[in-house]
Amino acid sequence: MWRWQGEGIWYGADYNPEQWPESTWAEDVALMRRAGVNLVSVGIFSWALLEPTPGRYEFGWLDRALDLLHDGGVRVDLATATASPPPWLARAHPETLPRRADGTILWPGGRQAYCPSSPIFRERSLALVEAVAGRYAEHPAVVMWHVSNELGCHNVHCYCDVSAEAFRRWLRERYGDLDTLNDAWGTAFWSQRYHDWAEINPPRAAPTFANPTQQLDFLRFSSDEQRAQLRAEREVLKRLVRQPVTTNFMIGTGVKYLDYHSWASDVDLVANDHYLIAADPQPQVNLALAADHTRGVAGGDPWLLMEHSTSAVNWQPRNVAKTPGQLRRNSLAHVARGADGVLFFQWRASRAGAEKFHSALVPHAGPETKVYREVCRLGADLKALAEVRGSRVDAEVAILFDYEAWWSAELDSHPSVDVTYVDRLSALHGALWRAGVTADVVHPSADLSGYKLVLVPTLYLARDADAEALRAYVEAGGTALVTYFSGIVDEHDHIRLGGYPGAFRELLGIRTEEFFPLRAGERVRLDDGSTADVWTEWLHPAGAEVLASYADGPLPGVAALTRHAAGAGAAWYVGTRLDDAATDRLVARLLAESGARPPVAAPSGVEVVRRRDAERSWLFVINHTDDDARLAVTGTELLAGARCAGELVVPAGEVAVVREEAGRAADQPLPSGAEADR
Repeated sequence: MWRWQGEGIWYGADYNPEQWPESTWAEDVALMRRAGVNLVSVGIFSWALLEPTPGRYEFGWLDRALDLLHDGGVRVDLATATASPPPWLARAHPETLPRRADGTILWPGGRQAYCPSSPIFRERSLALVEAVAGRYAEHPAVVMWHVSNELGCHNVHCYCDVSAEAFRRWLRERYGDLDTLNDAWGTAFWSQRYHDWAEINPPRAAPTFANPTQQLDFLRFSSDEQRAQLRAEREVLKRLVRQPVTTNFMIGTGVKYLDYHSWASDVDLVANDHYLIAADPQPQVNLALAADHTRGVAGGDPWLLMEHSTSAVNWQPRNVAKTPGQLRRNSLAHVARGADGVLFFQWRASRAGAEKFHSALVPHAGPETKVYREVCRLGADLKALAEVRGSRVDAEVAILFDYEAWWSAELDSHPSVDVTYVDRLSALHGALWRAGVTADVVHPSADLSGYKLVLVPTLYLARDADAEALRAYVEAGGTALVTYFSGIVDEHDHIRLGGYPGAFRELLGIRTEEFFPLRAGERVRLDDGSTADVWTEWLHPAGAEVLASYADGPLPGVAALTRHAAGAGAAWYVGTRLDDAATDRLVARLLAESGARPPVAAPSGVEVVRRRDAERSWLFVINHTDDDARLAVTGTELLAGARCAGELVVPAGEVAVVREEAGRAADQPLPSGAEADR
């Protein structure tokens, strides 16, 4: 596991000194020291200032900013500054601009106005990386390097001619010859057979549904092109610098088209940006899912929260401010779930630009504010939690997640637009959260042997090897749940014939002959009292035990929930979209059968997560309720420095972190990790 530089937990924000008069910089550093800030990301969007004309670099302002930060004891995560090209690049080379599927050109004036396949952009951006890294490789303030910023956030797909040629090269490498490609794409359908590579284009705007495998491959290609920029910049850095290299992923805030599981090996530490969705009535649950997924991408290792917000953001329809104490709860929930650093966007709220209403550590109203006081309190908290650094999170449950399954499950011309990939993922993870049980969100290829329970939501695209791994896990004694619309197609988006859910049919001991999706608003009842909507299917048990059947709807009497003994374990299947109450009951049954359990018993709405290293363990207790919570815990509470002997009281809206006494958590094994250590 990569050991980051520094001691304790990183704390800070994006810092943009170039947006402010230099006379304010000393005040910034003084306020950082007061708040306990020890790391800032610098230079992320400064290309136009660092290289005002092609090949002419101006580093004076950045020299002075880094020296001032170093003198103030603040470390720097230095960006390569390639996140958005300067206007001169588009003027000199308009062919670098990206195009939408309908041919619309995306012009400068926002950010990321470049085609990710453009060789000109690649050349100019790497020249900048070379110049920045060459100048600051040995600067004493720099402890980390930050490649670009949120790669692919706005330009993940480009349909221009440059991208088309790059797509053809990618396809040649993937398939080797046209016969193999034609077979994979099923081009005998609708007279789509290709006889020359030049005939192939990205899935541009077409009269009707585009070839689904062409669409899927273009999504794969587009993720790979963004990853190629990351790898190209990293190669330059690794030649010139000695500090670790990372970039900020965007897991859990709706970013769909970047396969971060494949990117993880290209960074020395996984970093993530996460923002609450204001319309979400329980954003703390989505936060937990994002953190658990980030930890899964990191292979169970600690990770860095590169960005979140102190209060409101600027880019949602209604940008809701955080209530008192929410900043602290959100931040420490990320730490509970594996973050060894808590950073924000941004240090000082901007006076101008598209994000001027985005919250910051220092608001427009200045330091005499609720936000800055909470920022200072959080800084003290993180200092008190320094000993947690490097520990890992206990998780006895795994949830399988595959970006390619997400992309393919939501392509067009499917049985129901109401079947979405993240829906059952969120529902099952939410049920675990309410039960107090922590889960790793991992790729289907991860080692599952250390988990007591594995959940498989909507894994529409399933590879043979992954299906075999799940079978081996169950037969070795594991408990698994598979939900509807899983195992339907192979990696080419070809239907697995012989009955659904193809890849998992034998493991589950069932066979579905036909889907019966429901109309909008239509609901069905099950004979165990549950209700469901969206989906039903004509399922036949083939060795499985029927646990619940439909009481009405299009398939009365047909099985909806089954369990199949396989080897020493059991595989469950749910063939409909259960409501939240029924999902909670189902998860409770799975937990009871598998033996997975929460770290300690806690009242509803009180989040409890355990981190541990080889010698010690810590309980994070986050009270999201309006009532005081009492838990049976013994140890030392680190935030207040007080001992608790048998009972821990956590006031409403507050957080406690307890170093448990030796032996108190000894019955629980060290976490196996989602994947092999990097």
